[in-house]
Amino acid sequence: MYPDFEYFLENLFGTDMPEWLSIFKTFGFLVALAFLAAAWTLTRELKRKEEQGLLQPTFSTMEVGHPATMNELLWSILSGFLLGYKLGGMFGNVQQVSPDPLGYIFSLQGNFVIGLIGAILFGYMKYAEKKKQQLPEPTTKKIATHPHQRVMEILLIAAVSGMAGAKIFNALETWDQFLADPIENLFSSSGLTFYGGLIVATISLYIYARKHKIPFMHLCDAVAPGLILAYGLGRLGCHFAGDGDWGIFNSAYITNPDGSLRAAAANEFQQVANNVSAYYKDILNIPHVYAPAPDWLPDWIYGMNYAHNVNHDGIPISGCTENYCAVLPVSVFPTPLYEFAACMILFGILWKLRTKLKYPLQLFGIYLIFNGLERFFIEKIRVNFKYDLGFIHPTQAEIISTVLVLTGLILWFVVSKRFKQQVN
Repeated sequence: MYPDFEYFLENLFGTDMPEWLSIFKTFGFLVALAFLAAAWTLTRELKRKEEQGLLQPTFSTMEVGHPATMNELLWSILSGFLLGYKLGGMFGNVQQVSPDPLGYIFSLQGNFVIGLIGAILFGYMKYAEKKKQQLPEPTTKKIATHPHQRVMEILLIAAVSGMAGAKIFNALETWDQFLADPIENLFSSSGLTFYGGLIVATISLYIYARKHKIPFMHLCDAVAPGLILAYGLGRLGCHFAGDGDWGIFNSAYITNPDGSLRAAAANEFQQVANNVSAYYKDILNIPHVYAPAPDWLPDWIYGMNYAHNVNHDGIPISGCTENYCAVLPVSVFPTPLYEFAACMILFGILWKLRTKLKYPLQLFGIYLIFNGLERFFIEKIRVNFKYDLGFIHPTQAEIISTVLVLTGLILWFVVSKRFKQQVN
């Protein structure tokens, strides 16, 4: 696995890389790529809907030509200080920051001198920018803002509210761990529940759309292809980082002391579990199946042991002295890869359908059905907390995915039928 760019580039080029590259995490990079991909698809869709006359610009007035106000200068100075304070601290303390950059960002630590330089630089830049635009007499302009020009705002709201929702729902799913250390669970870079992020982000974007008079049903359809694309890329980030979001054990493959995998006999799992239980305490509580890959498929499609994973899950790798020296003792199904492949196929279908469907919320309904079905079936081989509801024991994701499928069916059969009757 490649938990950070130092690991990735060293494996790619076979030579040592600068230590500061370890600050940049593979998962974070692919999440950023996911947001960029979502921004591209959303911008294209919003522009297309504007050309169809489904979306209209909003108008606002603003005063231009005045010098920088005290509030503008203070915000620029504060932004520059915080940016310099954190970046200076991160690159000045690479060994401390590298294991958990997000935790460092939320801490009080930083570099005061670099922060002061950043404050002066940002303050001067704002002053110079306003000075250049200053007019002898300030004037008022009427500005039209099209929905596609708000994409960055939409993504920022989705990112912040989605992260909050992902953390909240993860805390509910792992309540005992959350109570043991609430601060660590809320501010660590691990422990994210996608459906929690989706629900909270949807509520936040509904409020935003109403405020800016963007028809929410058209926004839902416009964002649907980008959502499934971004989710797939995010899962690829989970895979390469080895963040624990994998499947149950496939006991057909056992880990060697050096971290490599070998084929195993059907009765070896119990012996391995007994030998490594001191290191990997949950090994006896995780389900396993014996499923060797067919001869015509590579073994890694059926089982991976996520050597050098970012969460340090598993047992020590013999001879490893670097930051990430853990490996799973038994292979697991690489479910993030399965989800990535499924999402790329589903994205292609949604992207093709987007110009063929006539009524609002049809595309979003199909997205909800696809997303719910994909996640429901992948849960069958994933490791997750199960709720005890008496005669059934579903995971949180299974419950929510079922609700999403039902919601998608309602949107397709009920809401689209109502729009069809209105047109006729």
